[in-house]
Amino acid sequence: MPYNAEISRANPSCFVFLIDQSGSMVNAIAGSDGKRKCDSVADAINRLLQNLVVKCARGEGVRNFYEVAVIGYGETVSPAFSGPLAGRRLVPLSDIAESPARIEERRRVVENGDGNRTEHLVKFPIWFEPSAKGLTPMGEALDGARTLLEPWVSEHRSSYPPIVINISDGAATDTGPEPQAGSLRQLATDDGEVLLFNCHISENGSEPVAFPAEKKELPDEFARTLFDVSSPLPENLAEQARAEGLNLEPESRGFAFNADLTELIRFLDLGTRSSQLK
Repeated sequence: MPYNAEISRANPSCFVFLIDQSGSMVNAIAGSDGKRKCDSVADAINRLLQNLVVKCARGEGVRNFYEVAVIGYGETVSPAFSGPLAGRRLVPLSDIAESPARIEERRRVVENGDGNRTEHLVKFPIWFEPSAKGLTPMGEALDGARTLLEPWVSEHRSSYPPIVINISDGAATDTGPEPQAGSLRQLATDDGEVLLFNCHISENGSEPVAFPAEKKELPDEFARTLFDVSSPLPENLAEQARAEGLNLEPESRGFAFNADLTELIRFLDLGTRSSQLK
């Protein structure tokens, strides 16, 4: 069965995050009490990177089980890390751990066993900053991901295939995304094709939809288009989602619609799990 390769330092995998940075990302995300979409996405990406670092930490440091790229698309299509990693494309996870742009202190509310809540200050590393300018050249971004990953899959034939996660709030303003997504998903290691997951974040009040098996429940044409180009969930990821109470059907795809910040983080977290991490 595909998507079963062990992930290790000798046999790493990788993630590519494609982030819509168009002007409309300044608008509020659904269910967020006015928080801008670009800020919600930045928080989700930074939290995910922190979780990856923790997941791959061992006694001697952070192991390079993954390489990670964050690509923004708006005024330009370009690497979107900030700070010491600015301009870099695929970055080993140990470099990410060592090189945040800055560390913020944030308040976290913790539920106590007695029903009360307490606030704690926690360290929150920042690698990716919010931005919202320009149009939505999604096709160019997907083409860029394919160009980035072509040599990677050739050099890592036995690896768990790369996962590309695209987060956008609107329709592409170039020729994307269908042909470019198709070309990207044709790339493959011996363990399976590149996985493309899409998250359509919205400012309307429609009910969130996560990992659907059919597009008929999606409310607009762009959401249905992103569903069509999304990869089916590999069974190991589907099993993890079911264990968390999600009612996934056999043909569920790596797609989410109208995710608020909590659902966005949950979607990203599930998309970056693997039971084969060693």
